[in-house]
Amino acid sequence: MTAVPADLPVLPARRHDASKHDHGRVVVVGGAPGMAGAPALTAMAALRSGAGLVELLVPASVASIAASFDPCVMTAGLPTHADGGFSAGAGASIAARVQRAAVVAIGPGIGRSPDVVGIVEAVWRDAVCPVVVDADALWALARLPRTAWPLHAGPRIVTPHAGEMARLAEYEGDQRAERDWLERAARHLAHDAAVVVVLKGAGSLVVDGSGEARNETGNPGLATAGTGDVLTGVVAALAAQGLAPFAAARLGAWLHGRAGDVATETFGEWSLTARDVIDHLHVAIREAARAR
Repeated sequence: MTAVPADLPVLPARRHDASKHDHGRVVVVGGAPGMAGAPALTAMAALRSGAGLVELLVPASVASIAASFDPCVMTAGLPTHADGGFSAGAGASIAARVQRAAVVAIGPGIGRSPDVVGIVEAVWRDAVCPVVVDADALWALARLPRTAWPLHAGPRIVTPHAGEMARLAEYEGDQRAERDWLERAARHLAHDAAVVVVLKGAGSLVVDGSGEARNETGNPGLATAGTGDVLTGVVAALAAQGLAPFAAARLGAWLHGRAGDVATETFGEWSLTARDVIDHLHVAIREAARAR
């Protein structure tokens, strides 16, 4: 078993008489034609990480596909644009469901369109609960005025990889060669926008306006499609169960990386998939719990 950092946040113990409503409702917003699996991975990861209820909001065009991945996820198909993605008409339904959420995860597979920008902007600005923002929702955020970024009604966690961080920072250089620059940009973003940033990559950096931590779990096998969507679901579930945003991001990064390490023992770095990470989250969670 890998060493668990002494100061790693932990999930609260569960009461014997607890119900699903005590462990948080995660609302996942995403999906588009060809990308129904991305938000489904987020939803499944949230369930495996302890969320009591997970509701998946996708365009009606892909609702049946998204619903087929896991019968434990509640799925709703919302108004669709001619291209099959969300239309602006989905905004009212999303807003209503967000009001019932403990945490929102938005962005996996959501696509890129003016309607998506409007939906992301509204959730970013108006949601009182924590919101985890990833993937194409970060593209949408980058299209908003920088002055709008600090104007949010509740906690925000953003989880960019190097390319997404470069877009947010309007940087056009070689992201691989400029990791130090991107980490400085992540610190500025955390401070200026009052958010938690998880800058993904080897030694992921978790930072907010008052502190930071370096995650040391994970391996190159995680560099495969869908693993970022899994991280989004893990962090959202932890926040839904009561962890503060920075603690949820830090523990989520550790659990995600550790699950990838355990899965790699079986599949190797070349054959690892995002679904394998989900299937080994329970091992990482048990290790973190037993270390306490």
